[in-house]
This record gives sequence, C-alpha cells and structure tokens, in this order.
Amino acid sequence: MAWPNPFRVRDENTRTCWGYTFQLTPEHLTPEKTHPMKFSYDVLGEQALDRLNEISPPPRSALPRNCNKYAESKPASDSSKQADNSDFTPKRDLYILLRDNAHHDETLGKLWQEVNTIPIWVDWEQIARGQEVFYRYGGPALTGLCFQSLLGGMFEGANRVVETLARTGGFSTKVARHRLFETTQHILQCTQSLQSIQPGGDGFASSIRVRLLHAAVRQRIMKLAQQRPEYYNVGKWGIPINDLDCIATIGTFSATLIWLAFPRQGIWLRQQEIIDYIALFRYVGYLTGTPTDYFETPEKARTVMESLLMYEIDPTETSKTLANNIIRSLEAQPPQYASRAMLEANSRWLNGNELCDALGLGRPGFYYWALVAGQCLFFMAICYTYRSIPYLDRRKIAVSAALPNPPLDSILTTHQGLRKIFWAVIVDGKYGLQQETTFDFKYIPDMHKTTHLEDADKSGLKQPGIERRNLQALLLGCGFLSVSVVVGYRIVSGLARHFACSLV
Repeated sequence: MAWPNPFRVRDENTRTCWGYTFQLTPEHLTPEKTHPMKFSYDVLGEQALDRLNEISPPPRSALPRNCNKYAESKPASDSSKQADNSDFTPKRDLYILLRDNAHHDETLGKLWQEVNTIPIWVDWEQIARGQEVFYRYGGPALTGLCFQSLLGGMFEGANRVVETLARTGGFSTKVARHRLFETTQHILQCTQSLQSIQPGGDGFASSIRVRLLHAAVRQRIMKLAQQRPEYYNVGKWGIPINDLDCIATIGTFSATLIWLAFPRQGIWLRQQEIIDYIALFRYVGYLTGTPTDYFETPEKARTVMESLLMYEIDPTETSKTLANNIIRSLEAQPPQYASRAMLEANSRWLNGNELCDALGLGRPGFYYWALVAGQCLFFMAICYTYRSIPYLDRRKIAVSAALPNPPLDSILTTHQGLRKIFWAVIVDGKYGLQQETTFDFKYIPDMHKTTHLEDADKSGLKQPGIERRNLQALLLGCGFLSVSVVVGYRIVSGLARHFACSLV
C-alpha cells in the first residue's frame, strides 16, 4: 500500500503508475530507447552454451521440471544408485564443465575470463555491506521479493516476460512454489558471505549457472519459433530473456525492493544502505550477463525502475494465470500456512489494488488488511530496534560458525543469525528444496506446453501460521498506541495544569 505524501508538489512532469508517483525527467528511458534492448542479449553466454553442449551433450531423457515437482529434491536411495553402476551418469553441471574446460577452449575461456575479471567499480567492502542489508531487513525483504518483486515485479514487460515463463511450464501450481524457492536460493547464495559471491564461491557459481540456464531457455524457444512462428512472436515480444528483461530482473531484486516493497511495509533504508545494496546487485547482474551501466548509481537504478513501471507493465490473460497460480501454490503451505485471503492481502498491500485487479486477484476483507498492517508493525519494530543497537544488528545478520547444516530447531533456539535460518527453511528444510538446485535445464519449453490456470494444492497442513503472529502484532501495536496516547494525554494535561498554576 503506497503511503500518501501530503507535501508532494505536482506539476506537468508528475506521473502516477500503478499506485507509484514520481517526477519524469530527461534521464528516464523512453520506449524508443528500450526497444533495441528487446532484441539484444547475452551472445557470449549462448556461444559458451553451444560449446558446452558439444563437449557434454545434454541427456535426451531429461525430465522437464514441470513433470515432477521435486525432480531435484528427492535423490534416489543408495540401493537404487548402486543397482547398476554401469548405467549411472552423474548430473551435468554446466558451471563445472565451464570451469574445467575454460583453459582448453577459446569461447569458454573468454566467458571464464570475463566472469573472473573483477570490474574496477567493485568494492568488496561495499559488496559485503550490501549483503548485510538483505539480512538486516530479512523479513520484509523476503516478503517483498515474494509478493512484490516476483509476483508483481515479474510482470514488468508482462506481455513479453510472462510469455517466456508460461512456455516453460514452470509456474503451474504444482511447481511454482518450488521454483520460487529456487530463485530465493540464488539470492541467498549471493548474500551468504563475501566469499560466496567472489570467484569460486557458491553465489558466484549459481549466477553463472543461471546465466547459462537463460541461454538454454532462449535457444529452445527460438528454435521452436523458427519451426512454428506462431508459437512465439519474436517481432512483438523480442528475443526471449533479452537485455531489457535481464535489467528488469536485477531491478526487481534491488530497486523495486528499495523504493516500492520496503516503503510500503514501513521500512526506509538509509542512503548508504541503498548505495551498498544497489552495488551488490550490479555485480550480480555483471555475473549473469546483464548490462550494468543502468545500476551505476542508485539514481540510475531508480530511473530504470520508474521507466519500466511506466512503459512496460501491461498485464495480460497470461499474467493473470501465472499470478493466480503462484498464489494458489502458496496457499496453506508451510512454513507460513497462509490462507488465500492472506496471500491476496499481502499482494494488494505491496502492489496496489489497480495492478492486482488487472491480475485478477481476489479482494480480501478488512480483517486480512488489518493482519497485513500487524505484519508491517512487527517488521518495523524488529528492524528498527535491531538496526539501532549494533550488538543486536550484528547478532541478527551474523554468519554462524556452527556446523554447515544444523537442524532448524537448533538454529531457532540458539539465535545463529538469519543467514542460517533462511537457508535452513528455504533450501535444507523439510518443506523447502531439501537440497541445493544446480539450475539445470528441466523446465523445457515445448510446442504443446504452456501454463494454465489451476486449482490450489490443498495438501498443506492446517496450522495457525503467520496470521496468528500478525494478529498478535496488531493487538500489541494497538495496545502500545493506546497506552502511549493515554500516557501522553496525562503528561500534557499535567504540564498544562502546572503551567496554569504558575500563572496564577
């Protein structure tokens, strides 16, 4: 929900798009400037993928990810692995292939040298501070990523981006939640530690894997479009996963979070935090093959976000399908156990009624709006309290020196930091991925594959979840406000009486 600004001065350059108001400047991108970016893309990444496929051809029997919800999450038993060692083929890891063959192939060597060459604008201390920003505001950050960046922000360029997403089949209700967790794993790896995002780290490797996955999806859709032009309209939608799409993606993970998702939850970052966080995702964009000049400064990043908000968001019927499938995939599912109305209230709070109406989301009642307000009060109390006390701030975002994969219960009881908690819930947890994904090509576009509107998965456990917590936070907030008003009234009344007596 956008907070009104009574001090805003409106003029002929004031623009309001989907509930967000800003001033149009000459620095904002126009459709004429962005159009060529719809037809440019990461050529080097695609050339490297061709060479990797020649060195190690992809398995023909690869199962599309939409056919098996936990294709990566349920490893075969030891007995089945040992049943026929002669037929066992290790899973193909494009990052490992690239690393091991970079010194023997010109094209692979060029890509490997590029990603291992640190840009002059990278300041590792700043990158580390940017990683800390994510965990300092961990709760509202994950909420914003899910309901604003991924649900609402994914439709920047809706008539293009969702057409690509729908053709992978990866946003059906059976796999959408799993796929959201995969995206979150990438973000967690990029923010896990400074070593993780540096060359050779887990975040570095996952960024390269994502870059090559994008190349694989692009190649597959373009190949099908050549065989049947009506399958994907290149002239209308541009090259799949083009430069503009990649810029929008990095923007939704950074600028959209800073200037949309956080403020709508009552969280405002300090200027240095904004600079550091943008710098972090500028480097992530560099690794994934995204043009980085648009994230050179916070001002440029915000301008790009506003330009895409103004010219590119245009929800379609496909957008409605994907948005509703995401909501239904999360309904009554652990670890939040949120009802559909609660999920829709979160979506409307962060994206506004105008966009959510265009996406066909339901209108929850006042009770659920109040619960989201309680959630924001909870986030504000935690985030502002912890960041104001250095000891608590360091403890909250600390990288635990404990065992690599401790049980979730022990993490929650020993306060080992949000880095470990998030990883345990999203990746290692019983209801998460259960093991790390390597971002291999499993959601494979096909002539006969698209994403349709589906019913919710009703298998989730019935638990109180976040709705009870939000209600408690709302009641505590209202109670604290009431007490503050009463105390304040008595103090003011006492001072007034004392002042009146002194005049007598």
